Amino acid sequence: MPIEILMPALSPTMTEGKLSRWVKKEGDRLKSGDVVAEIETDKAVMEVETIDEGVLGRILVPEGTAGVKVNQVLALILEEGEAASALDAPPARSPIAAPPMTAAVPAAPQPQPARPEQAQPSSAGTGRTKIFASPLARRLAHEAGLDLAGITGSGPRGRIIKSDIEAALKAPRQAAAMPPPVPAAAPVSAKPAAVAPPFGPAFVEEPLSSMRRVIATRLSESKSTIPHFYLTVDCVADKLLALRSDLNGRSKDYKLSINDFIIRAAALALRKVPAVNASFAGDSIRRYTDVDVSVAVATGSGLITPIIHHADHKGLATIAAESKALIAKAQEGKLRPEEFQGGSFSISNLGMMGAREFAAIINPPQAAILAIGSVEPRPVVRSGELAVATVMSCTLSADHRVVDGATGAEFMSVFKALIEEPLTMLL
Repeated sequence: MPIEILMPALSPTMTEGKLSRWVKKEGDRLKSGDVVAEIETDKAVMEVETIDEGVLGRILVPEGTAGVKVNQVLALILEEGEAASALDAPPARSPIAAPPMTAAVPAAPQPQPARPEQAQPSSAGTGRTKIFASPLARRLAHEAGLDLAGITGSGPRGRIIKSDIEAALKAPRQAAAMPPPVPAAAPVSAKPAAVAPPFGPAFVEEPLSSMRRVIATRLSESKSTIPHFYLTVDCVADKLLALRSDLNGRSKDYKLSINDFIIRAAALALRKVPAVNASFAGDSIRRYTDVDVSVAVATGSGLITPIIHHADHKGLATIAAESKALIAKAQEGKLRPEEFQGGSFSISNLGMMGAREFAAIINPPQAAILAIGSVEPRPVVRSGELAVATVMSCTLSADHRVVDGATGAEFMSVFKALIEEPLTMLL
């Protein structure tokens, strides 16, 4: 009987997605781990790998189809030696293939329980069965020294996924709630026609993408449910700029940006003022033991916040390398879930785009976000005399349910001291 390729749940909140592109075509031979398709969710465009081997016999959902429900059958794989006539047998479920379009089309496939994965003897004839696990799960298990044979998979057809590894490790804390979505939508083939109303300017109405719909929901929720308050400090950045220039001139192995210093300073400030490294959890406050800094990255389609994990334990060169790699992947829509889901604190830097000062909206469930303005010459008073210095305005948006005003001010004071005496970041 042909093996079904199902629409996977690529995040805890995913209920449907868009099949952006088929990487493989009918008749292609597949082996475990091959990328077969690209799926666009409300957060990302992700590659879908097959865990089965055989021939891609029939594609049931054309690329470009939106509104494809989780666990809907996408395609059928013919196993080794299986005749093509098996594709015409009645399927285990009734797949509903929506026609290609950019707006989501309601689809209501009958829910079916996931089919247990059939164990296959190993080629070596040792009696061991083949273990089906995602590449990420395999890597996490290897790093933790876990034996996959002792773990029960909860993914499609019994596949072991990341959450199964985390459950096996009995992680002390759960992953944070979903951050802002990763943008990367398939291009729209035709532009909507302009509408000329009886009164007012003409307009073009563009349907919300899944990404924009989630952004609208999350930001509205953040501003309406989180009591924001704001603290701004002006940081003199002359010493930081001089140190950056000196360090960049010492080696070609790295190139430090001002943002790398900001990430490092914020991470060290969070270590010294851990009350800001937290989130509101209904009837409790969740205090994070790791300093994972989310960094807002603007792309052509929207905003995404890749994460520098354990940023307080990383030097400037490491932060620079990781940040550069994550930004590139974000702009290509290639971030893996663990690279953008979670985070304990966010940084948004619009200074490079000329914004002198701004207040950012908190990224739930985090309790604070730091907005960075432009680095520019400004008049300052030193020893009672007027002088010119390079100044950067930084504004903390904080959740007053978690962070008190004095606590926020303490954090900003520590951050300012690190920026103005950057050599202390190297200790």
